[in-house]
Amino acid sequence: MSAAPPPAIEARSISKRFGQVNALHGVSLKAPTGAVTCLLGDNGAGKSTLIKVLSGVFRPDAGHLLVAGSEVSFASPRKALDAGVSTVFQDLATIPLMSIVRNFFLGREPLRSTGLVDWDAAERTTRAALGEMGISLRDGSQPVGTLSGGERQSLAIARALHFGASVLILDEPTSALGVREAANALRHVQTARDRGIAVILITHNVTHAYAVGDGFVVLDRGTVTAARARSAVSSDELQDLMAGGGELERLMGSTTASV
Repeated sequence: MSAAPPPAIEARSISKRFGQVNALHGVSLKAPTGAVTCLLGDNGAGKSTLIKVLSGVFRPDAGHLLVAGSEVSFASPRKALDAGVSTVFQDLATIPLMSIVRNFFLGREPLRSTGLVDWDAAERTTRAALGEMGISLRDGSQPVGTLSGGERQSLAIARALHFGASVLILDEPTSALGVREAANALRHVQTARDRGIAVILITHNVTHAYAVGDGFVVLDRGTVTAARARSAVSSDELQDLMAGGGELERLMGSTTASV
């Protein structure tokens, strides 16, 4: 019987401090290939710091980062991208004033033999990649800022898939979206998983996480407080884990008593 393949990306006992603030303390996370691993937590839980470590924005103060079983040390986001780790940050997924096609390539445009950008080929590629995600491109020259929030997220996900990401990290991709657009974004998450990508979905929305997640990791004040497979937890139980069990009820009770 062959051994199971290593996770597409793994964090082992990652710690990160900013002055006196201990943002992460011994955090471990595994993201298997072809699965959606949801990273949950309230504001200030450490989610953003962890994904910036995974994506090369920050270097950890302690711990180890592995990609496909081999230890890595990312000096920059470009190094992480070169290793197949693509991150779609909530507010930085696209550049609003640039065209759809330019946003799709971001410096990786196809060139003619003359060394000039082949914009016709670039638009065809963009149109085909978005088409595979069920998105019909109207005009590749229009600014991305004219797209809806869901369409921008879809563009960023399609870009990552086209350029061969093995790990796709999504930072709160549904937080500013309506119900219909959030559902579309979550379908694109499932598309990425079905193509064999390891997806790490960062969210504080348990409903969205449970709709697509195969595994769940809960952070609280820089520490992992729970890690569960989907088969081992219900949506209600996951909500309780994120809220700290009965802590929310106790806090609500104490607040009511003091009014």
